Amino acid sequence: MGSGKGATSSSQDMDMSITELREKHQQELKNLTLTTQPYKTLKFFVLAMIEYFKRSIVYLLVKGGWLMLLSTAFVAFGVLLVTIDGPHEKHIKELSEYARFGLWWIALGVASSIGLGSGLHTFVLYLGPHIALFTIKAMQCGRVDLKSAPYDTIQLKRGPSWLDKSCEEFGPPLFQSSHGLQVPLSSILPKVQMEAILWGVGTTLGELPPYFLSRAASMSGSKVNSMEELEDSSSEDNGFMATHLKLIKCWLWSHIQHLNFFTILVLASVPNPLFDLAGIMCGQFGIPFWKFFLATLLGKAIFKTHIQTVFIISVCNNQLLDWIENELIWVLSLVPGFDTFLPELTAKLHAVKDKYLAAPHLVRTNVKAGTSFSLSSKDHGL
Repeated sequence: MGSGKGATSSSQDMDMSITELREKHQQELKNLTLTTQPYKTLKFFVLAMIEYFKRSIVYLLVKGGWLMLLSTAFVAFGVLLVTIDGPHEKHIKELSEYARFGLWWIALGVASSIGLGSGLHTFVLYLGPHIALFTIKAMQCGRVDLKSAPYDTIQLKRGPSWLDKSCEEFGPPLFQSSHGLQVPLSSILPKVQMEAILWGVGTTLGELPPYFLSRAASMSGSKVNSMEELEDSSSEDNGFMATHLKLIKCWLWSHIQHLNFFTILVLASVPNPLFDLAGIMCGQFGIPFWKFFLATLLGKAIFKTHIQTVFIISVCNNQLLDWIENELIWVLSLVPGFDTFLPELTAKLHAVKDKYLAAPHLVRTNVKAGTSFSLSSKDHGL
């Protein structure tokens, strides 16, 4: 009897100690952040990356021996071509320029969307100004064959060559109209389309980490506390915008199980600050990877980038502004008294616009390429 009671009490003490250890472990995990314990967090991160790298190598050696063999042969062949002199050098250099061009714009796209919306907004800093400057240059010169090659764009520590050239170096204008130089949108779009698509591919890749992290948490059985946090904070009065943002998040939580390819495509095709949340929930509720990836790729790299690119070209090419101007003239002409001096005012505005477009491009030659690009942006009022 006594021995039975002793065994029962010892097992209870052991269960309590295990429970206490688990609670202590959970508390340590919550406190393990870069702000509270930076050294320990970085140490565990490095150890986890080393372990993941080891497992990946073992998996490739076991499952993908042929893939490793072909990859090694391809890399060795590339190194051989680079080190040996010959007539193929110019082709290797051209190929490296294309690779640098692609990696640059893809990296900018990743930097824009990674970090749950806290990343670098590279469309505003790089792609948008690049499209605007090319459109303005095309309008000034009356032609679109400004690039020396498709990769002649802004890159790391290097600006585009066409930015510093005068219009006389390209030749006479190819596009003329009764209103002066008018370059159609359909002619400008193909010249900046490739970098826009590559940037969109990068933004798609930047959306994958939240999806994979959420999917891994779901497969490990971890409980998602985001919905509970939303419900707990729903009663708080945080203002009009915060309240409606929480309502949108709650709607996404309740409808994410029914997401299909078309819904993800629509969410990715428009500027959507909540798409990170959609990616997290797609991973949490087991949306297949290829459905999420292909819908996001099609939405961001094709639809969203073209919407943004066409808008910037339309503004800088005066097509959208001309349409707005015509509509305003039509509306103001209906107001009594405006129709008498409206033609004179319109003529003066057109004269100012033509003078601005005909102004020579200012370039500072004593600065670096990256700085020259930003200064040129300021010179154009961007």
